[in-house]
Amino acid sequence: MKKIIICLGIALTTFTSCSDFIDEDVRSSVPADSNYKTAAGFQYLVNSTYARLKTVYGGEPWLFCSGTDMYAEGRDPEPAGLSRYLQLIPTSSNVDYLYTQCYRAIQSANKTIYYSGITEQTSSIPVLVGEAKFIRALNYFLLVQTYGGVPIVDYNISEAVMSFDRNSDEEVYAFIIKDLQESLAAVGTGSYAATGKVNKRAVQDLLAKVHLTRGYETFGTAADFTTAATYADAAIAGQALNVAWAQLFLPANDLNAEVIFSVQFDKNSTSTSPTTLGNNQFYYFSSYLGGSETKGGAPLRAYRLCPTGYALGLFEKDDKRWTATFMNEVYENYYDFFRVADKTNLKIKHFYEPKWFTATDKANYLATNAGKLATGFTYHPWGEYSAEYTLTKNIDYQTIPVKKFDDPDPLTPSSTGPVSTRDFIVSRLAETYLVAAEAYLKAGNPDTGLARLNEVRRRAGVANATLAQFNIDYILDERGRELLGEYHRWFDLKRTGTLIARASQHNYNVKEANFNGTNGAKKILRPIPQSAIDLNQNKNFPQNPGY
Repeated sequence: MKKIIICLGIALTTFTSCSDFIDEDVRSSVPADSNYKTAAGFQYLVNSTYARLKTVYGGEPWLFCSGTDMYAEGRDPEPAGLSRYLQLIPTSSNVDYLYTQCYRAIQSANKTIYYSGITEQTSSIPVLVGEAKFIRALNYFLLVQTYGGVPIVDYNISEAVMSFDRNSDEEVYAFIIKDLQESLAAVGTGSYAATGKVNKRAVQDLLAKVHLTRGYETFGTAADFTTAATYADAAIAGQALNVAWAQLFLPANDLNAEVIFSVQFDKNSTSTSPTTLGNNQFYYFSSYLGGSETKGGAPLRAYRLCPTGYALGLFEKDDKRWTATFMNEVYENYYDFFRVADKTNLKIKHFYEPKWFTATDKANYLATNAGKLATGFTYHPWGEYSAEYTLTKNIDYQTIPVKKFDDPDPLTPSSTGPVSTRDFIVSRLAETYLVAAEAYLKAGNPDTGLARLNEVRRRAGVANATLAQFNIDYILDERGRELLGEYHRWFDLKRTGTLIARASQHNYNVKEANFNGTNGAKKILRPIPQSAIDLNQNKNFPQNPGY
């Protein structure tokens, strides 16, 4: 069996020693090299490249969400370095997770591209290579946003590699765009809901995000914003936001018409190792569910990424996203919301008062539902269920639960830990509208940008924003309402240069001084994992500023 030995932190395996290795996937007893040279074996290799995204997005969310204005530590602790910055160092917990998983996915894509030239040749080969290049670009985009410039590895590693140089972030962006342009020319146009494969729309969407992000960099130009707007509109392709918000995140609706690209999970593919191959997204976003709440095999949930008061306060009256995002009314058995069609006889255990409720609204709610209130019913007043408040009351349901990622049909019982087989949505149409809004604003065309943003607000059922309101802060607020919990927030704040100001203003765990690093540098990028630096025989591999 062929083995690859990598003694570097950017490698495909865990960072323990130079004896780390990964066994190539094999089918029965056929050597991988021979298998990948067949049409069936090559398709299997492509499929495994898609599957690598499960560990990139399906695991813990800290590098995507921690230390932002939207989420803060609840009763259960987050990794201290990532959530507070003050303690953030290259050896901090979870710093290496995304680094490792992205390079594993990149190597799988590299292997696919390599074997495409020596495998049995079919008409589908160029398309499959295009899909692999999209996946490679997606992972490099995650890396460059998180860590800055990283090594570009664009070849299949077939023997030990002991030393890597660090590329600049400008070089990484250029590499990503080249990959995506080549992908765009190769991939198909079939509906994502029908094929589940990378298509031109997904590539256009990612090109829009890459150019938008590069536009903010010192090496970016105004043309990046114009290009981002063009690609975003191409991905939108005239499609309006017509799926009701309440339907977008319903279980069993993961492949709705507005999904552009997702990481797909299912029971068959995750059953061999559910706790490592399943999707953990639902587990982290408040509140604790355990004991009687998990009746019927429902999964438990931690008390970790709780919405801040700022996040909760973003929603206004009549915004459909409020009740579609949060479980503001909880039944005695939490998952009865999904499992019981006729809720007439269900008792209400908790109610979380929205900020627009008046004393009259409260009285009317209690009177109207008097016969439905469970024994021990709790009415949670506005201002008493945010992340800032939950630590003062060490009891369950002190923070409003986020329901949009819930899985009432888990793979395993709660005792095995956080496991879901719901898909992870990487890109969806509403976000593309918001990317277009930001790109047009930065390109000097606010009228068109405002129209894109107001399409998002139309579907949410709230009034149009005005040109006077339309700025980066308003866009970030709208992204907060629309995309809560969807693994974009840290990137949004870093991209727009608002990370320090917003996190220190709205996250009770973060102070502006927490970002102060060595030699006066700010901790904006995450540190390159120390394990990667230690294993690299190139000792001129620089650490990020501030560390």
